[in-house]
Amino acid sequence: MTRVADFDTASCPLPHAAPAQVLLGHGSGGRLSADLLRDLFLPAFDNEILAALEDQALLPVAATCGGRLAFTTDSFVVRPLFFPGGDIGKLAVCGTVNDLAVGGARPLFLAAAFILEEGLPLPDLRRIVASMQAACAEAQVQLVAGDTKVVDRGKGDGVFITTSGIGLVPDHVQLSIRNARPGDRVLVSGTMGDHGTAIMSAREGLEFETVLASDCAPLSGLVRIILARCPRVRWLRDPTRGGLSSALNELAAGSRVGVKLIEKAIPIRPEVQAACEMLGLDPLYVANEGKLVAVVPAADAEIMLAAMRAHPLGTDAAMIGEVVADHPGIVTIRTLIGGERIVPLLAGEQLPRIC
Repeated sequence: MTRVADFDTASCPLPHAAPAQVLLGHGSGGRLSADLLRDLFLPAFDNEILAALEDQALLPVAATCGGRLAFTTDSFVVRPLFFPGGDIGKLAVCGTVNDLAVGGARPLFLAAAFILEEGLPLPDLRRIVASMQAACAEAQVQLVAGDTKVVDRGKGDGVFITTSGIGLVPDHVQLSIRNARPGDRVLVSGTMGDHGTAIMSAREGLEFETVLASDCAPLSGLVRIILARCPRVRWLRDPTRGGLSSALNELAAGSRVGVKLIEKAIPIRPEVQAACEMLGLDPLYVANEGKLVAVVPAADAEIMLAAMRAHPLGTDAAMIGEVVADHPGIVTIRTLIGGERIVPLLAGEQLPRIC
């Protein structure tokens, strides 16, 4: 027991050297938490709003600027944390930015909450934060608020990240899942299934002659070009969990229309197709993290296609089908052999822990 006389010489059981991994003390709200904030997070996301260190971020969105605020939130629990083409940090930024962008919003601000597992190597956390910083710069957004918590070893799988985002939607942009009309065309901005297949291939140790990489990327720049060139676009969506199938089934149900796809028109990388066959997966149900699906009036389809192909993230854009009055609420596909089948919603979890 420390005597009162020895109080001035007593010491708190803190590490004498900078720790090399996340400790439970990093979530205590004390000195280790402050060190993590000062040494890792604040330098990465340096801006005046975050640096104020208030319990809330005061955002400079003028009431006279017009438009509507868009707000979204998402959690990211991918395994492995690092994969070809990205990592959980890049994924957390791009996923939230893209949810705002496909609603027609210009993404402005993000907040992030980190659930860190005791024992996570600090170099891995620095790498994740640096990746988030680079993704924020590419998407032209600021991370202005955040939080960290630490859970016991074995309880957090390294790190989980939740991001929330705010963006501004101009008054003239009216995208909605209820906007589709028979005769509209369905387009995608590129190859399907890249992200989920890259994750599963890394997890299973599959090797191919070419690198299977995630398509993880912020779509805000591509969406700005689309809205400028094709303002009559009906609907945009990033087909993440559940892939293209889930996105189009949701559209068919929301607009009470049918959707007819053409299998040979859907762009899929040969290595993705091969990996899906090996893993017993259907590329139509595999997640994407840097692609979008769009519905436009037939008269604007070629304009939209040209606009997407002019952007680096849309070079493989394709027209893959149309909206029909037949079989409302149902998505069908004309197969490579000429038959037609229903593309139902995914039943169960095809790819666990991919985003």
